[in-house]
Amino acid sequence: MNDGVNDKGGMVDKDGVFDNDAVNDKAAVSDKAAVSDFVITRPRAFEFVRRWGVSIASFVGGLLTLFVFRRGLPRVGLIVGYLLLLWLLVAVLVQARDTLATSERRTHRFVLTATEYAVQTLYHGVLLFLLPAYWAATTLTSVNVVFFLAILGLALIATFDPWYQALVHPRPWAGYVFFLVSLFGALNLALPLVGVPPVAALAIAAWTAVVALTPAVCRARAWPWKRGLAVTALVGMLAMSAALAGRGAIPPAPLFLAESRLVWNVSTVDPPEPPSPIPAAALLQNGLIAYTAIYAPAGLKQPVDHVWRLEGQIVNVIRLTPVEGGRREGYRTYSRKTGFPADPRGRWTVDVTTATGQLIGRLRFRVVP
Repeated sequence: MNDGVNDKGGMVDKDGVFDNDAVNDKAAVSDKAAVSDFVITRPRAFEFVRRWGVSIASFVGGLLTLFVFRRGLPRVGLIVGYLLLLWLLVAVLVQARDTLATSERRTHRFVLTATEYAVQTLYHGVLLFLLPAYWAATTLTSVNVVFFLAILGLALIATFDPWYQALVHPRPWAGYVFFLVSLFGALNLALPLVGVPPVAALAIAAWTAVVALTPAVCRARAWPWKRGLAVTALVGMLAMSAALAGRGAIPPAPLFLAESRLVWNVSTVDPPEPPSPIPAAALLQNGLIAYTAIYAPAGLKQPVDHVWRLEGQIVNVIRLTPVEGGRREGYRTYSRKTGFPADPRGRWTVDVTTATGQLIGRLRFRVVP
């Protein structure tokens, strides 16, 4: 007779004797397995908290800062302070990284780790400052959304330590991308806040961001400072030319549309809005007004255009009264169009742009028979 199990769950040998020790051994094995699973699970949980806990807390804190505590545009002094500290730390890190990394002293390695983390934290702070302003200035259906997405992507990488360590630490050039985008984006935003026209701010920001890499270039090439500065200044001129040529791809922060709508007239306090889509007969009879309120910082006077397009083709460009900054609700202006084509059917847009071609916002409407 083979061994079996009795109705009480015990082991029965071939002689029909109940084996209680086998039951105890089986229970002990089961208990050990449960304890083992618990012991394995706890370190995994602690490892997850250690690896991601600070990053998740930083992410939540950043969201609270953006949507709860922060209002309006950041102060120029705060931006400049962040940038100066960032440049100083990056310059020191470039000069001392090799020495600290190869040192066997624990203190040196701690200094290197702390400095790298401070630089990452500054990137995180600067990019969080930029996000609200560039979000407001971005037109999601235009090419300038790419620059906003770049800032957003870099901000997320800087927020989560494992991502930053995996992507940036092994690749020094990736750190320079963070540096260039952060410095360029911050200066492009800050300079108009003190009255510099957006197109001039764009050029100055591009040139300065490249020249600020002089310490890294001198270290990598073993060049004297005079030669490194001459090279970066020349490359900065090329970067400035590229920024001006591609200015349509950069949101014109801190300018943004505070309000925009299409109306039949502006002679009343609450002018009637046309139906959507707009009948062609009503459009030809009444014309149409594009009403916009554009926010600009105090002290800035910026010419703007309304560019009317039909199916992507320019029909009219109307130069408006220069926007004068300082009004919280935005500087109100409008353009009236009455000379529509005999067949105005199709998809229309009214692009609100700076005089130099940066897109501030866009209105859309469709005309049907």
